Amino acid sequence: MSAVMRYLSTRSASPAATLSEAIAAGLAPDGGLYVPDRLPKLGVADFKPDGSLAETATTLLAPFFAGDALAAALPAICAEALTFPTPLRSLPQHPNTCVLELFHGPTAAFKDVGARFLAACLRRLRGDATTPLTILVATSGDTGAAVGAAFHQQPGIEVAILYPDGRVSPRQAHQLGCFGDNVQALRVQGRFDDCQRMVKAALNDASLQARSPLSSANSISLGRLLPQMSYYAHAAVTWWQQRREALNFIVPTGNLGNGLAAVWVRAMGLPLGEIRLACNANQTLPDFFAGHDYTPRQAVATLANAMDVGAPSNFERLRWTYPDADELRRVFRAHSVDDRNISATLSLHAREHGEVFCPHTATAMHVLDQLRAAGDNAPWAVVATAHPAKFESVVEPLIGKPVEMPTALGTMLQRSASAEAMAAQDNALREWLLDRSVQHVTLPS
Repeated sequence: MSAVMRYLSTRSASPAATLSEAIAAGLAPDGGLYVPDRLPKLGVADFKPDGSLAETATTLLAPFFAGDALAAALPAICAEALTFPTPLRSLPQHPNTCVLELFHGPTAAFKDVGARFLAACLRRLRGDATTPLTILVATSGDTGAAVGAAFHQQPGIEVAILYPDGRVSPRQAHQLGCFGDNVQALRVQGRFDDCQRMVKAALNDASLQARSPLSSANSISLGRLLPQMSYYAHAAVTWWQQRREALNFIVPTGNLGNGLAAVWVRAMGLPLGEIRLACNANQTLPDFFAGHDYTPRQAVATLANAMDVGAPSNFERLRWTYPDADELRRVFRAHSVDDRNISATLSLHAREHGEVFCPHTATAMHVLDQLRAAGDNAPWAVVATAHPAKFESVVEPLIGKPVEMPTALGTMLQRSASAEAMAAQDNALREWLLDRSVQHVTLPS
């Protein structure tokens, strides 16, 4: 039987929590991010040959759920959440290369994996609770839609989606505002980092939590991060079973949740080879890995808008995993890909290979193209984080033709959509939440 797993804050000033407590809270009381007290070790032999993604996730995550109230429900949670494929598709133009497609869920982005898993966990944790739980989510484009879809019309749950007005694609904005009912979109007059700061401030506000419980559905939530590990484990184990070699990954990343998921899977002992982080023109991570001090900054707008992050939250978890900065820089690399190279990569692959990617995936493809041009023949998987149809205003002019729309995305875009404007100020969200709370509870005078 696995030892009970406890969860600690990256800032070390909060008591240890159970997994259920960490998922329900979202953020630790000291403002830190929850991490397991250890990363368990697993090998390929622990996984079922030719198992499904849900089966892989169940095996991978069992040690993280050990001793928790949700442990017995883990197989059902995985089966309920992971109902769509995350295939490894070969790229003919590059031998020994494939794309890990993570956009086959209901909102056409990899965020569906974590959002659906988190929703399945919270459904069980809420039980018969009568006070609504408000889920706060800051989004640079894709997270909010995935969370909205996962929690839409779920009893006892309210969702507030904060996104930077004018800094997401038109189709992303429509997705964010198309749910209604218990899901409210808020157009923040600022950057993603403002949205993220506002959410963290609300989660750390004891008086708000006392009036109506709050939680998070960003990648700061373990309920989002842990299931994202499953597709890396599944791809790596499948590749190893077929080839008997480790698969390397190039991961587009902004807030570092997707990249950290790969890092943790490798740290657990599974056959992930080299991990490269592909960023856009926001230089915070590339500069750190190049040897500079970690320096958060204001995000700049790029074509890969969902990665427009200047202060990646999960850097705290990365430094917990690798406390020695020199070792961290030896083990991983981060690349900055500007809009010019994103555009050139999208045009080149469409013209010469008939391959169409989203702008975020294009950052990883650019890194791969550079590796191949330098003579690297190792097996690489480019992580495709979203369907290009979500970014038609960027992609279609570059490839010269329409992008075919996934059915689920088309259905979502046929709904009406609306969003409420909000100033980029912590107090603006606080006041909005206070106004909402009086609709649900009677407060003492």
